[in-house]
Amino acid sequence: MTEVLTMSVTAILVVLLSFYLTVGSVHSQGSPHDSFIIQYLERRLSQMEERMNQCEQKTVGVTQKTYDLSSEIRGYLSTLNVVRSEVQSEMDSVSARVDRVERELEYLENKIPTQTDIEMEEALLEQQIKAAELDLLKKKAKIRVEKDCSIGLSQIKSLKIVKKAGDTYGSWFKDPSQGSAKVYLLSGISNNTLLEYDSLHSFIESNTTTPVKVLQLPFHWIGTGQVVYNGFLYYHKADTPNQILKVDLLNGTVVDSTLVPGAGRLPVYSLNPNTYLDVAVDELGLWVIHADPEYGGNLVITKLDKGAFLICGTLYVVYNTRYGGRSTIQCLYDIHDIIHSDESPVMFFPKRYTSHSSIHYHPGDKQLYAWDDGYQTIYKVETRRNDQVTEE
Repeated sequence: MTEVLTMSVTAILVVLLSFYLTVGSVHSQGSPHDSFIIQYLERRLSQMEERMNQCEQKTVGVTQKTYDLSSEIRGYLSTLNVVRSEVQSEMDSVSARVDRVERELEYLENKIPTQTDIEMEEALLEQQIKAAELDLLKKKAKIRVEKDCSIGLSQIKSLKIVKKAGDTYGSWFKDPSQGSAKVYLLSGISNNTLLEYDSLHSFIESNTTTPVKVLQLPFHWIGTGQVVYNGFLYYHKADTPNQILKVDLLNGTVVDSTLVPGAGRLPVYSLNPNTYLDVAVDELGLWVIHADPEYGGNLVITKLDKGAFLICGTLYVVYNTRYGGRSTIQCLYDIHDIIHSDESPVMFFPKRYTSHSSIHYHPGDKQLYAWDDGYQTIYKVETRRNDQVTEE
């Protein structure tokens, strides 16, 4: 716009200059009247030139103001774009939050049950409670039947030599807990290393590729009267006369201990002088056997957990001799006072090497796990009702 005005003013000045030159030429040749006109035109031309200069100055000022205004407007537009972007971002965030709230409300509406659903769930809960109570009664009845021991030992039926491992004296057995197939081996009369096998087959094949789990106990044992019951090892703590430890085999920590009154002064069995406490398991739970000098050195049976070898609360004593021969069962003690030693027949083991350092009865397998002069041996036993035993 400024360039157009400048060009127009220039053109006018050129025209006036041409006119001025023409008038000057006429003035040099014309009359006094013409001279007056020329003077008048010169004044007008000077005035016009002055106005044109003022107009040009004003045009330049307006142009500068227009440029300044345009720059300011561009700044406002840039700020407006930034604000618009921020507002759009906030609107998007608010929209996302609204969508999330709507989804959560819909989820909660679906989760909140109707009154009919609540009534159905209450009825189902009552049925489940009744079924659980009935199942508990059945289990209690089953437990009463299982605990109602009415069987006794009739004979040692068979012999199976599993393998030879460890020292001359030791102990090996299975955990008689329901569903457990693990086998444990404790070699020696005093040690703190327990070997755990996944099964009897794993124990038999342990010399080849089958892995064995080695457990280091927190304290040494003494003797060969140990058992594993419900995942806990019970054993006589070395350097104590009558303390039995209960060790959790999952983490190797002592979870409980007990002192057996009167124990620790006499060995339980004469041919095993290092065993002062013999722990055993039968159908009725966990027991400890020891000899007490206050009772003439006779054996004392103590119940450790409600949950030698015992069968249904009857202690069977195995007799060995130092000169070989077959082991026999010649005496027993029945806590129910149904079977008496003088009425029970003498039973023989199929074979014996030197002496049994330990014998453990498994109530589930109806087998004896014996340590016989370093050989791990299994004896299959037969049982009969107690009334049949007493009749013979």
